[in-house]
Amino acid sequence: MAQVSINSDYSEWDLSTDAGERARLLQSPCVDTAPKSEWEASPGGPDRGTTSTLGAVFIVVNACLGAGLLNFPAAFSTAGGVAAGIALQMGMLVFIISGLVILAYCSQASNERTYQEVVWAVCGKLTGVLCEVAIAVYTFGTCIAFLIIIGDQQDKIIAVMAKEPEGASGPWYTDRKFTISLTAFLFILPLSIPREIGFQKYASFLSVVGTWYVTAIVIIKYIWPDKEMTPGDILTRPASWMAVFNAMPTICFGFQCHVSSVPVFNSMQRPEVKTWGGVVTAAMVIALAVYMGTGICGFLTFGAAVDPDVLLSYPSEDMAVAVARAFIILSVLTSYPILHFCGRAVVEGLWLRYQGVPVEEDVGRERRRRVLQTLVWFLLTLLLALFIPDIGKVISVIGGLAACFIFVFPGLCLIQAKLSEMEEVKPASWWVLVSYGVLLVTLGAFIFGQTTANAIFVDLLS
Repeated sequence: MAQVSINSDYSEWDLSTDAGERARLLQSPCVDTAPKSEWEASPGGPDRGTTSTLGAVFIVVNACLGAGLLNFPAAFSTAGGVAAGIALQMGMLVFIISGLVILAYCSQASNERTYQEVVWAVCGKLTGVLCEVAIAVYTFGTCIAFLIIIGDQQDKIIAVMAKEPEGASGPWYTDRKFTISLTAFLFILPLSIPREIGFQKYASFLSVVGTWYVTAIVIIKYIWPDKEMTPGDILTRPASWMAVFNAMPTICFGFQCHVSSVPVFNSMQRPEVKTWGGVVTAAMVIALAVYMGTGICGFLTFGAAVDPDVLLSYPSEDMAVAVARAFIILSVLTSYPILHFCGRAVVEGLWLRYQGVPVEEDVGRERRRRVLQTLVWFLLTLLLALFIPDIGKVISVIGGLAACFIFVFPGLCLIQAKLSEMEEVKPASWWVLVSYGVLLVTLGAFIFGQTTANAIFVDLLS
């Protein structure tokens, strides 16, 4: 039987860096998990990639940078200062890059083209289903964070337009819950309902421009600070080791591009693990420079008083920062439908697999089901965003899930791949790689467990 995937018509997406590309990178797994034919998997087959090495670097950087940037100054504060923040990021970067390389290796070995399909093929059905559920929950949580970001930035912009002092209550139409709901219903919901989202041609470009602009503003404001901005205490050491670990979810959320990495690897003209290692190393160094520039300068500007969303720490009247807020709002407005599309596709794949219905036999009910899924997803994320105003809490939770994509699933894939190789031949490095896989799984499980425990016992019980 031919392999059938949801939204698998690659000719409609093209290998560009637009919104369609980013959505395709997270497309749902195959309903029919039959192995690929030799022709499909061969280097000269019809699915041979066209992305150059430089283009792959750009796509990975684009997938990595995003709204998590706003939380990095607060992560430096949580970690205990600049030295601790830099050391933590540099240490985690080694594991982040190795996870990307492991995924490429397992993709090549299994002839699969998406993250969840690799996990299915290498680790089995149970782990594959857990991976898909994790992707759905992660995209759902990220959509909540996007709505909170919209509310945060709109509050500042409205305060300037209404010429009201910060913290003062204005007319009902300036209320945060009303403005978030109005923006969501007018812009996000109409963009989320269509079956395909390839029409958002400039979404990724807008996101990249907004990210770099925010970084530039944070650095400039540190070098030439405004007189009314006075920093809080500048921490020089962490309060405890646990304080350092509390910054890990933010770093994981910021650097999580692993789910998108497998399709990017397979879209390359020469999908080789060695070449891919150079691609992801270059991409992560660029992302590291952006995140460090924002994190260090934002933290040194405001110290321990920095807000979880660094833009909220700046005065509302600052026009340069107001432009940054507008960029972030526009970026998030176009990013929400992309993330929703990815989550909806995974949910759709799980549902069809559970029902055992091939995609082509279920076209008649697809529209009704898609509209219902979109409305439920949209309303739930909106309600949660209205009553969870602190983006730091949301990023902490979804950062724990990001740790699973960065550490746990790649570690499990490495362990399983090497155990399978052992049945045929036992290479000298076998035990080293298996031990490294166990280390990755342990690290990811620790971050996820700590984040979950904090959400339950600290936030919910406080």
